[in-house]
Amino acid sequence: MTTTTAVFRPRSLVRASGGPRYAVALAVDALGSGLLRPFLLLYGITVLDLSAPVTGLAMTAGIVAGLACMPAVGRWLDHGARSSVVAASMLVRVLGAVLLLAAPSGQVWFFAVAALFLGIGNQAWPAAHAALVATLAHGRERDNALAAGRALRNAALGVGALLATVCLAGGATALRAMAGATALAYLAAAALARSVRVRARPAGVAPAEATGATPPPRMGTLLAANVMYVFCLNVPEIALPLVLVTQLHASSAWPAAVFVANTVLVVTLQVPVTVLMGRFPRRTVLAFSGVVLTVSYLGFLVAASLGSGWAVPAVAAVSVVCTLGEILYAGSATALVTVLAPERILGRALARFQLSTGFGLAVSPAVITALAPRGPAVLWGALATGTLLSATAVAREKEQVAAPPRSRTTADDSNM
Repeated sequence: MTTTTAVFRPRSLVRASGGPRYAVALAVDALGSGLLRPFLLLYGITVLDLSAPVTGLAMTAGIVAGLACMPAVGRWLDHGARSSVVAASMLVRVLGAVLLLAAPSGQVWFFAVAALFLGIGNQAWPAAHAALVATLAHGRERDNALAAGRALRNAALGVGALLATVCLAGGATALRAMAGATALAYLAAAALARSVRVRARPAGVAPAEATGATPPPRMGTLLAANVMYVFCLNVPEIALPLVLVTQLHASSAWPAAVFVANTVLVVTLQVPVTVLMGRFPRRTVLAFSGVVLTVSYLGFLVAASLGSGWAVPAVAAVSVVCTLGEILYAGSATALVTVLAPERILGRALARFQLSTGFGLAVSPAVITALAPRGPAVLWGALATGTLLSATAVAREKEQVAAPPRSRTTADDSNM
């Protein structure tokens, strides 16, 4: 596998990421998500007068239903669609936001269907975006473009969440306004994404691939390990607030500060760290990220055992190490999938990877909240053991034959 590091040039990075219009689409889409997604549970409880368990169940059902749509998304991508799938993932969320606005008080089915459409869009987008970038960029330039997209989205999500937090004082009226603004943001983002008009040559057209000479990748180990890896994404949002507030009795300002620090670090370091790690094989970086995450989980265990006055700031300090592990993971995992998968099944491979990611994100809150009351040793010990085993499995997996060169694409974007 090549270890050549791509030169970091902002202009070429924007081009490799889909062009200026597509970058704006990503930012607008993430801004809309930041306005609503962190407060969807609150919307069901406050605006629609639903109970917390019913609201949470409807949201979980939406996530599961979104995962069930991934095989169809993979097949659509393998027929050559790129920007149209990205736009569709945004448009379906427009329907979800509109249904939230139309939902009568106490009607759980309206909320459930809205969560369904939002879940489909949220699950379909990552695979569609990765396929689009993999069609336009190659090698390490593609890795850096994927990292840039993640940094941009995290920045816009943070801005959206900050604006929503300021508006929450307006109560139910403000939440409805945020749902309306989210629908408009998704609609504008879909129009921008569709205008880029990127397609790939449909699977099976290239003679070398039409013969079936390139075997499909064996991704079972990577997919299984990924389920454990993605727990790191819910550590700042779920595990640390639980530990800091309920066990260490810290002020709610501490988990908020940890979350802000996580967002800032991802925004500022995702691209530079990915570029820096470009000199190493992607599988090596992915395995190393698991080691860093394991060290951070053990660090949380030690920090939580410190005496009064030291434990809370120590946990906050260790969260920086956990974020670095997250950055290494995010910069290598999807990139590795795009390298392993032949062009003819790229969409299905990315869809399978998103299935494992979505499953991990769906079960990790339940696992974390079940382990946390049993004490720091159980919580952090289980996460450390599972992640280290996953990293070991990734490192031991033998590399397969590299995917053939990407097929020719079509793109109609004067700004690219």
